[in-house]
Amino acid sequence: MKKPIILLGILATSIGLSACSNNTTTSSATNSSAHSGHEHHKAAVADIREETPGADVLPQFLKNQPKDMKLVYLSVAKNRELLEKIPCYCGCGMEANHKNSYDCFIFKNKRNGAVVWDDHGTKCGLCIEIAAKAMLDYNRGKSIKDIRKDIDEKYKEGYAQPTPTPSL
Repeated sequence: MKKPIILLGILATSIGLSACSNNTTTSSATNSSAHSGHEHHKAAVADIREETPGADVLPQFLKNQPKDMKLVYLSVAKNRELLEKIPCYCGCGMEANHKNSYDCFIFKNKRNGAVVWDDHGTKCGLCIEIAAKAMLDYNRGKSIKDIRKDIDEKYKEGYAQPTPTPSL
């Protein structure tokens, strides 16, 4: 269990302040000014959605992605309760109709256990940064309420409007 937490920490740190991108690579920036355009996060390249039999089977769109990216997706699937309470600040609330951070990675959980994955997170470093930070803090014992407060405070200026995630 410690290895995934360590890898998530490395990933969150290495991402830094990453800007959203409409290509399959994550672009990085060193300051929050790179995020000022998030309110214009257009879905010029539509998000790919792919169904797998369950949360332990990753979609093919992750096949050529780094191991850390795959780890984030697997971790997101195990942290639904947390991430559905954490907003995303990349602009996906308006552009992709996302309601929370969880939606950046998983479109739908089916009753039969199947998962419809969303590749939005592969194209947006901010989505990964927020989800990874939230999961790391949660695994370290921080309450969901405190994590939400920290995320809201960190991204309140210089980023797009948050997803319409209900208040805690």
